[in-house]
Amino acid sequence: MEIAVIDYKGGNVQSVLFALDRLGVRATLTADPEAIRRADKILFPGEGEAASAMQELRAQGLDQLLPTLTQPFLGICLGMQLLGQHSEENNADLLGILPFDVVRFPTTPGFKVPHMGWNTLQQLRSPLFAGLREEDYVYFVHSYYAPVGEYTIAEAAYPISFSAAVQHKNFYAVQFHTEKSGPVGNRILENFLKM
Repeated sequence: MEIAVIDYKGGNVQSVLFALDRLGVRATLTADPEAIRRADKILFPGEGEAASAMQELRAQGLDQLLPTLTQPFLGICLGMQLLGQHSEENNADLLGILPFDVVRFPTTPGFKVPHMGWNTLQQLRSPLFAGLREEDYVYFVHSYYAPVGEYTIAEAAYPISFSAAVQHKNFYAVQFHTEKSGPVGNRILENFLKM
């Protein structure tokens, strides 16, 4: 099985490669369109800021390629947000694959932004979460989120409910860091690789 991890200078992809390695899976870090098209599975991790990430995706022509992919695709953290329509973060237009706009967490007494740390998943609605329980914890680091909608396959709350994971056709994505979420994150990666 060929697994491509998309390289668009979008944060620390090495931790994703290490997580796959721990599972005994070899992946290729690439921005090459042919290698991406040929891969059996795609991982799209990201950390950082939406407008800069989109600028890099456009520079490499990946903004045109990614929406056309038909193999199983998993976005992680910023990689999830980039699948939406628009982000409040620096007023960025995104890839337009899923019908949500990314918004900043509201100022709420007792809740710091960014939302950083361990939080539970709720309302699990996908084979991506096979074998997991709603009280299982995953690791988040984000200031912006996708609201809950028809595309939501898992939720979390901080303090409002938001999309912890989304899906549209072959595109799956999680707001949390699978590669930093211990056994739960490993299980999600394993479930994705079995799709």
